[in-house]
Amino acid sequence: MSGLVLKLSPKERLLINGAVLENGPRRSRLSVVTPNANILRLKDALHPEDTKTPVRRVCYIAQLVLSGDITRQQALPQLTLGISQLKQVLPSGRCFEALNTAHEAAQAGQFYQCLKVLRQLISVEDTLLASVGT
Repeated sequence: MSGLVLKLSPKERLLINGAVLENGPRRSRLSVVTPNANILRLKDALHPEDTKTPVRRVCYIAQLVLSGDITRQQALPQLTLGISQLKQVLPSGRCFEALNTAHEAAQAGQFYQCLKVLRQLISVEDTLLASVGT
């Protein structure tokens, strides 16, 4: 079986194609086999006021597609630009590979995968910003 597999904690909420679903009182596993379904774990959602850094802003664009607030066509140019700008400031091997993966996922319309990869760069960005601030 292919598709996305989500492991859900008790009472965890997620957004699937605009509908909020809540898990029951036990841990569960959910397989999403429909291609191009828009899925967002609400515990991972960024709030607009938390998007004050470049990586978070690009993550937020991918998140807006998953929540249905903007279309794929609206997001793609913004994501492409944001990722290319991040490549200029995060040129290390691991970051560059992650940004290439995020770009490929966005081009393929896989915004969940794009967001997942971009979120990995938040800790790198936090470390860089902390070192600049000291």
